[in-house]
Amino acid sequence: MKKLSARRRHPLAAVVVLLLALAATGGLYAAFAPAGKAQADETSQSLTITEGKKLYEVGCASCHGTGGQGSSDGPSLVGVGAAAVDFQVGTGRMPAATMQGAQVPRKKVVYNQTQIDQLAAYIASLGAGPSVPTKDQYGPDGADIAKGGELFRTNCAQCHNFTGKGGALTQGKFAPSLEGVAPKHIYEAMQTGPQNMPSFPDTTMSSKNKKDIIAYLNAVNGDKTENPGGLELGGLGPVSEGLFAWIFGLGALIVVAVWVAARTAKAKKS
Repeated sequence: MKKLSARRRHPLAAVVVLLLALAATGGLYAAFAPAGKAQADETSQSLTITEGKKLYEVGCASCHGTGGQGSSDGPSLVGVGAAAVDFQVGTGRMPAATMQGAQVPRKKVVYNQTQIDQLAAYIASLGAGPSVPTKDQYGPDGADIAKGGELFRTNCAQCHNFTGKGGALTQGKFAPSLEGVAPKHIYEAMQTGPQNMPSFPDTTMSSKNKKDIIAYLNAVNGDKTENPGGLELGGLGPVSEGLFAWIFGLGALIVVAVWVAARTAKAKKS
């Protein structure tokens, strides 16, 4: 007993006990803390989906069906993903003011960003689809503007014009202007293909290529004091330029021709 008591009174005994206590505490934390955090995240996500469902039932179910299955007034939302919701609601296209017309235009946003996130979470829970992109995916860092211009002219300019000014399509439809559109929404439009636009998923166009296109649009439509190419005539391309040439160029030639004829007739009379 004396030997055992002496060991307990050893100067290192307290250090050993402290180390054992720390090891036990660390083991218990590793065993229980991650599960608790995951459970908290799951609960938070469930609450977000629940709130999104409430918003959906009030503002969307009348057209898209009570379970997002769609109806005669609106397409199915199963599998469209959170990105499609963030784009359509974040640009004010949804909820639609009317179902009449060739397509739904951009308008004032009805919901705030928190509500949009809740709606997106609920729709995403109905079926897997494209997720909302992060800032790293559509931000300007590391983007190749020249490559983006090449990609845009090849894949997008036929409808949106070569600087993104927009253009007319058939049967009253149109490609909207991309000026003033948030980079996130441009990325989501390429990812989901809203209305008349084809989709460009990562299997067709990589995330890096989408970033390059967005950087190009920011460059050509951003703040600038002068156009290096001179008078841009609205940046609408050869149609506006040709119209300008016909009206002003041909008009000037007609004025000159009339003046020459009048001068010639006057000279003959003299």
